[in-house]
Amino acid sequence: QLQASGGGLVQAGGSLKLSCAASGRTFRPYYMGWFRQAPGKEREFVGSISWSGDTTIYADSVKGRFTISRDNAKNMGYLQINSLEPEDTAVYFCATGSGTRVGRFSRDYRNWGQGTLVTVSS
Repeated sequence: QLQASGGGLVQAGGSLKLSCAASGRTFRPYYMGWFRQAPGKEREFVGSISWSGDTTIYADSVKGRFTISRDNAKNMGYLQINSLEPEDTAVYFCATGSGTRVGRFSRDYRNWGQGTLVTVSS
């Protein structure tokens, strides 16, 4: 079971740190991804991190502003969002897939959590 948290209302230029908690039976190793869905738009890939944390990939639209990290001892994942823009307004989801790699597509992930809403005001 996954639960994303940490969303909220923030002004453009601000920062937020989202968290993703994995609970229950977690089959290790697993990679973790973040996706987002803006109002009226399809869900899109944000970034992914490997089991070891050594590999991260990001969507071009967030490179340099978003940073993914994880703490396997705590079964936690994080998404640090800096320099927020109104276009970042969306519900953010975390997801996991079995294995040690990273994944860019929704089909790469088996487990999905409820999202957390990030609203950026201009």
